[in-house]
Amino acid sequence: MVIKWRNWAVPVAAPALLAGSCVGTQGTQGAPTEPIGAPSATRSAARVCAEPAAGPAQAPPGAVPVDPLVVGDLAVKTRNNPPNTTFWLRPGAHRLPPDRYSQVIPRPGNRYLGAPGAVLDGRRTNQYAFGGSAPDVTIRHLTVQGFVAPHNEGVVNHDSADSWTIEHTTIQHNSGAGLMAGARQRVSASCLRGNGQYGMNAYKATGPLTGLVVEGNEITGNNTDDWERKRPGCGCTAGIKFWAVNGADVRRNWVHDNRGAGLWADTNNNDFRFEDNLIEANDGAALIYETSYNAVIVKNTIRRNNWVEGRRHADRGDSFPFATVYVSESGGEPRIKARTDRIEIHRNVLEDNWSGITLWENADRFCNSPANTSAGHCTLLVPRAERCARPAIATAPLYADCRWKTQRVDVHDNRFELDKSVLKCTVKCDRMAVLANYGTYPDWSPYQGEQVADAITHRQRNRWRDNVYLGPWTFVAHDPSRVLDFGQWQSAPYDQDAGSTLDPRAGG
Repeated sequence: MVIKWRNWAVPVAAPALLAGSCVGTQGTQGAPTEPIGAPSATRSAARVCAEPAAGPAQAPPGAVPVDPLVVGDLAVKTRNNPPNTTFWLRPGAHRLPPDRYSQVIPRPGNRYLGAPGAVLDGRRTNQYAFGGSAPDVTIRHLTVQGFVAPHNEGVVNHDSADSWTIEHTTIQHNSGAGLMAGARQRVSASCLRGNGQYGMNAYKATGPLTGLVVEGNEITGNNTDDWERKRPGCGCTAGIKFWAVNGADVRRNWVHDNRGAGLWADTNNNDFRFEDNLIEANDGAALIYETSYNAVIVKNTIRRNNWVEGRRHADRGDSFPFATVYVSESGGEPRIKARTDRIEIHRNVLEDNWSGITLWENADRFCNSPANTSAGHCTLLVPRAERCARPAIATAPLYADCRWKTQRVDVHDNRFELDKSVLKCTVKCDRMAVLANYGTYPDWSPYQGEQVADAITHRQRNRWRDNVYLGPWTFVAHDPSRVLDFGQWQSAPYDQDAGSTLDPRAGG
């Protein structure tokens, strides 16, 4: 039997699924529960940390066995064998020589397969597990733990080599990022758990990072070192952080209980598709899409996120609508090639999060502005930031192209549920928003005053429509002081949420 909800059908009953193992800051215990009427994310979300798929119990034909009793055996045998060699790691704890820079440097096409119980352990001594620039490396059925990568660096694929495959692998309890990413990297059915900064840091210092696939993983409990408290405002935490990735599919992952945001795409990302993910109980936003372009966010189940960070800001008296899906200086741009020319947020269920969706544009943040927190970077339309200077920036085309603009965002056919008694809040947890600040800085900025707020609210084709609201939702438009009820939000001059319904009593 199926229930029709909006424009898609979902089964009432789901098959039995493996239970998860992690308990996070907001109390998610065991496998996710599936609400009737939810998208398929709750049925397809990965639950791989508790019972990862077992690797081969015997060495495959032609594979080189690696002995855990011989310190450094994996690195030595990698060095002494040709490219395209398969290595089979026997059960047990494998170690590298006790030097912080000791690591495995794969050759092109190498494959590393772990037997049941095979662990590569850095013993809080080695910084990196696998590095180098060799492409087409595969790691399967291996646990990698105990490495101490520095801040912003990663343990597996440390140098962001291209075309790696990480599958059925557990990367846990490391400092820094558990995993880095190169172009055409595929990460699937893996557990990225309890790492000090990120589960994965998708960043490549040289060359484009294109064609990334992140599918069927469990991403949980990361940022154990709490970097936002160590470096306030660093923007350097998340279950996964994406930087300048062009083309990514992020689907069917279970992203939960991370200390900060769940997923965060920051600075000149483009052509993303977030689909069928279950994102829940993260301390911060479920998803941040910042200074980036062209994305589809579809059929995700997003619940109980942002309780910690949202409440912290509210308790400080901050009036900004900190949200669970935060689109910051990001929008659709037809001039940049992608599978879409919009940011489309549709067919998602958002349940008992701290607020909903905020579309934001900082009037003072643009290329060459001291207020640009992405220092040294410019938009994909103007590669050289120094061009964004007076007098040219005050006229077309630079007036428009020197900004990351929140534009062409289409929020439709979503279900927003809110029960304030579940969140234990009375104010500031119930908001949907589109706004900007009053432009003031620097003194030569051509964006001073309310012109950016007017544009994001009325002229940049940002629209909510055909949504269902259950609970006591409020709405913010233009600037933080304009708090609206549903009727005002739907009426001129805002004209939002045509075809939508709101039942303020249904959410509790």
